Amino acid sequence: MLTGCSRRRASTPLGDAARYLWSQQAEDGGFHSTTYGLLRSGQSLTPFVLVALLRVPESESSPPRGAVERALDFIKANTNADGALGLMDDSAADYPNYATALAVSAMVKTKRSGYEKVIEPMVTQLRSQQFSEANGWTPEQAPYGGWGMGGPIHHPPETGHVDLSMTRHVLEALQLSGIAPSDPAITRALVFLQRSQNSDGGFYFSPVNPEINKAGQSGGRFASYGTTTADGVLALRAAGVSEEYPRILKAIEWLKQHHRPDLAPGFDEGSQKQWESGLRFYYAHAISRVLPDLPVELPAQSADGSFRNSVSLVKEDDPLIATTFALYVLARSLSRTASS
Repeated sequence: MLTGCSRRRASTPLGDAARYLWSQQAEDGGFHSTTYGLLRSGQSLTPFVLVALLRVPESESSPPRGAVERALDFIKANTNADGALGLMDDSAADYPNYATALAVSAMVKTKRSGYEKVIEPMVTQLRSQQFSEANGWTPEQAPYGGWGMGGPIHHPPETGHVDLSMTRHVLEALQLSGIAPSDPAITRALVFLQRSQNSDGGFYFSPVNPEINKAGQSGGRFASYGTTTADGVLALRAAGVSEEYPRILKAIEWLKQHHRPDLAPGFDEGSQKQWESGLRFYYAHAISRVLPDLPVELPAQSADGSFRNSVSLVKEDDPLIATTFALYVLARSLSRTASS
């Protein structure tokens, strides 16, 4: 019989989800997908999972002894001399800009001794990856101010993949690292954000790669949809833009008008792909940060504490991904703030 301080606290959906995630930590400290080979390295998944778990009080999530330190050690061990995480070898990469940005966020949030020196090369690496004058880009060109996947630097006319989600994550990392809104990297990013926002206030995924704008076109422009519009608000906030700024106000109004508690909004019901369902967890996490008072409904939680999306379009069928996103929804009652 368990007695006194050894008694396990009452089960809650948040605690169960957090404990599930901690149970998936490998001996090397990383979180490795068993669903997708690309994510098996753990280089992008580990900071992704860790940042979400750090939102949950340890009294609720019950992390194993030393679990946070092991995750941080995994991140540091896999960061190269240039400050990039996610570059595995010459033939494969695990979303390096995304992984590096999340690693910065994790390091800052833990505030372990000496973290400033650890993130310094990471921040320098992220700065170097921006589509800027230093890499041959001008404000008139579509990718200017944004960030792509990472890896080798792209120079005109080769853009590679550039999107709003990647840009948002880098901006959040730069903000957490202490970079001021007046910094040239931030002012350049605002050009990209403005280019990615429609007149209705909503955002779309990429002004560079037409094929990845999941809601298609409307009125001669790429249509706004929920996940990207939430990302747009989070990116503007990370850039230090005031909540009273008209672009933020219009984006928030779009989200309020189009919100759906159980699906990502903005998609044509006749679409050949189930984006509204496939992006369900991503949208739930993002809208919970932007407008935490809006109702959000998650699918049933499994007995082991995990969540899964039955639609695999954006890898949310991987329980590490879906459960991590779910934490933002489950944890929002702990802190009713619009930012992380």
